[in-house]
Amino acid sequence: MTKITFTFGAEVLTATLDDTPAGQDFAAMLPLELELTDYHGIEKIADLPRKLDTTGAPRAYKPETGDITLYAPWGNLAIFYKPFQKSNGLVRLGAFDGSVAPLVDAGDTSVRIEIAD
Repeated sequence: MTKITFTFGAEVLTATLDDTPAGQDFAAMLPLELELTDYHGIEKIADLPRKLDTTGAPRAYKPETGDITLYAPWGNLAIFYKPFQKSNGLVRLGAFDGSVAPLVDAGDTSVRIEIAD
């Protein structure tokens, strides 16, 4: 499992990626600078520069608060700050190690995602 950081403003949040093809492929993209925007008061989303390897991923996933996911049909990153229903095409990449409240409170924001030291 790979530890990563999300840096925005003065905040740094840590997360752990799953040891899956999708989680490993996302780690291989890092570092990334993304624009996170709020989506339906449930998640923060951002476009990724390319598709991820979803080999072996379940057809659907039910996200929980703090999950980092890929929505494969759109190819975007989706960070859930509220639980949501099981959704086709949603692939878990990992999860935050603690609260995602600072990210939610930041509104739409630029974020740098990188492998933790």
